[in-house]
Amino acid sequence: MANTPQSKKRARQTERRTDINKARRSRIRTFLRKVEEAIASGNADAARDALKSAQPELMRGVTKGVVHKNTAARKISRLSARVKAISAA
Repeated sequence: MANTPQSKKRARQTERRTDINKARRSRIRTFLRKVEEAIASGNADAARDALKSAQPELMRGVTKGVVHKNTAARKISRLSARVKAISAA
């Protein structure tokens, strides 16, 4: 348990940041799920729109330190390849 005033403050800050980061991660997952559902339905326009709205959300997670840069790049790359595939079909 935290003893010094500074460590007590850091514990409070960590708790607050954890809640914010959890919410942000959940929001990112929601956007990604919408893209996945659009791809699964085979609707190319909906998938393209969902991906367009998911990209900034993912990159915002990168700048906030919730998601690693390469992870976000990989997810965007793979999703855009799948969206492009259903658009071509």
